[in-house]
Amino acid sequence: MSHQTDNLLTVLYLRLSREDENDGDSNSIVNQKELLLRYAQDHGFANIKIISDDGYSGVSFDRPGFQELLSLANAGKVGVIITKDLSRLGRNYIEVGKYSEVLFPGLGIRYIAVNDGFDSDDLDGNELAPFKNLFNEWYARDTSKKIRAVFRAKAASGKTLCTRAPYGYRIGKEGEPNFVIDEEAAEVVKRIFRMCAQGIGLSAIAHTLKSECILKPSFYFYKTEGHYRTRTDIDTPYGWTRMTIRNMLENEVYLGHTVNCRTRIVSYKDKRKVNVPKEEQIRIENTHEAIIDQTTWDIVQSIRANKRRVTRLGEVNKYSGLLYCSDCGSHLYFLCTRSLGGRVGFVCSNYRKHMESHKCTPHFIREIELDQIVMEEINKALYFARTRTDEFAEYISQKTSAQSRKELNAKMKELTKAKRRSSELTTLFTRLYEDSVLGRISDEQYRMLSEAYTTEKRELDATIPDLEQEVERLKESTSNVQRFTDLAKKYVVIEELTTEILHTFISKIVIHEREKKSSKNSPQQIDIYFRYIDFPTCLERMEKLSEITTETNE
Repeated sequence: MSHQTDNLLTVLYLRLSREDENDGDSNSIVNQKELLLRYAQDHGFANIKIISDDGYSGVSFDRPGFQELLSLANAGKVGVIITKDLSRLGRNYIEVGKYSEVLFPGLGIRYIAVNDGFDSDDLDGNELAPFKNLFNEWYARDTSKKIRAVFRAKAASGKTLCTRAPYGYRIGKEGEPNFVIDEEAAEVVKRIFRMCAQGIGLSAIAHTLKSECILKPSFYFYKTEGHYRTRTDIDTPYGWTRMTIRNMLENEVYLGHTVNCRTRIVSYKDKRKVNVPKEEQIRIENTHEAIIDQTTWDIVQSIRANKRRVTRLGEVNKYSGLLYCSDCGSHLYFLCTRSLGGRVGFVCSNYRKHMESHKCTPHFIREIELDQIVMEEINKALYFARTRTDEFAEYISQKTSAQSRKELNAKMKELTKAKRRSSELTTLFTRLYEDSVLGRISDEQYRMLSEAYTTEKRELDATIPDLEQEVERLKESTSNVQRFTDLAKKYVVIEELTTEILHTFISKIVIHEREKKSSKNSPQQIDIYFRYIDFPTCLERMEKLSEITTETNE
């Protein structure tokens, strides 16, 4: 007998995951349906409703069909639930046990797993159910592990794990690379990188594309592939966003490289995606044709790496992120005012924030004067790189090698000192806590010392990653004169400094304090570091009737 009230439903629940498909047809939705219908008919179950989840893992219970089943159950509309076996209900042994032995019986619902011989009405015949649930979960864990291994091997071989190509490409056919350039979309990608290289912000780029009615990537794929992608907002075909632009500007696929395993799921039970650290990703270079050249990429990454502040006049200064104070290492802050035409100059941000405590000095330089100096030095370097290539290469190679070694040694000493002090502070704080607990120092002494130690350690911990990054840069830096020379051949004379020009040729500019801070005519040294050759030209500026004195800092 079915022991079922006539007006209650008999729910036949079917589930098939992608992993289950590997087991053949025995678990197919069709076969599950036939088996359960025959079982229901043979045992006199009526008022049948079929609910299925096709393509959903049993580890998670956030499945649309299962949630519909729960809704009906909680509404008191279900009398019996039947599945092919316990694994169809799920592969999390704790959750399956909770539903089959606690929640369903608590709602007066009879649960039957046909092939496992489980029946919630038979209290004495379900002793093995917990072990079967545990085995089902182990199966899910083992399957997940095997799938990850297969994907990892595929990723390491250079094959893409994407089922759809990034915007600007299409999936390559047999015999073609991973991705093949889609000329129409690729032109938009190139334009986005050019706009960023010119100093245009993400929101402004997105607004421009939207105003020109350029289809956003998801709608472009609909146009070319004939179907929407997941989560496509069909009401905004031109709805470019900052996030879309940002992701494109950070994607090395446009350099012609394949980067696999950039995300992973938390676990076989938790399907949320999390980002994988760069050092754990699998990166294979030159797997397909590039849309963006390395120089443009480097310019964009340089611009993106620095926080770009908008001035009161609504613009981002072209030197943003390039100017540093020689004494405290802080960025220089751009000063502008409408009363002086909006253009003034730069001052040490540390000095500006802490004027009263005298943590640094102004290191002030006018923008118009800096433009003159930088443009002159860029044109000078370009001239020598074009006309006296061999001499230029030899000179820069010698200077770069010596300068890099000197700077590397200094940074390594600074890093070692910072790490040692951070370790000492941890030990001191531990001893301080012990002294407080044992009553060796007063609460007031503990508070004062702990605040001081905590502040110092926080500052050190913020500094150490920057030092480590700088040390790695110096270790890896080699004289790349040929690359600089190739760039130089593209330009004859620079007549206007733009964001793109600055980030093409300059990696950083270090501003020294004047010999006499209050004197506008006092000499001021400026170190201009060129990109790729990693060597500073050192200038002294004497403001006497626009006379500029340049000298090399040996």
